Amino acid sequence: MVTLYDVPPEELIEELADRLADRLETPEWVEYTKTSHDRELPPQQDDFWERRGASLLRKVAIEGPIGVERLSTGYGGTKGGSNRYAVAPATQVDGSTKIIRELLIQLEDDGLIQTAQGEGRRTTAEGDAFLDEVAKDVFDDLDNPELERYA
Repeated sequence: MVTLYDVPPEELIEELADRLADRLETPEWVEYTKTSHDRELPPQQDDFWERRGASLLRKVAIEGPIGVERLSTGYGGTKGGSNRYAVAPATQVDGSTKIIRELLIQLEDDGLIQTAQGEGRRTTAEGDAFLDEVAKDVFDDLDNPELERYA
């Protein structure tokens, strides 16, 4: 049986984003919102909302139960500390918790993840089955002979 651990993450997230496109509803404010303090512009991808939802679903499945704060740390980046007036080291900044919370709520309403009281969020049985189904389809489409031992 093929699981999400057996396929490359890029292909899995791409296929998940395609399948989640009709399940997730993109809010109007997404095109104006930055994903982190260290970014200068909002995301330029047309399917950003679906890709971030697919990435979140994969992260929750692998690391769950996981909370919004740990997820925002993972989606953050490094903000340069120096400017023309002061010299300071670069600092780690968190990603947007609003985007993460909204996507987690939509995935939870869809039945793919659930809230673990006091622990964060984890995938449901339906979510695990959905991820395994997508991983199997991705694995079948791959043309890598070295991955055949996992079949």
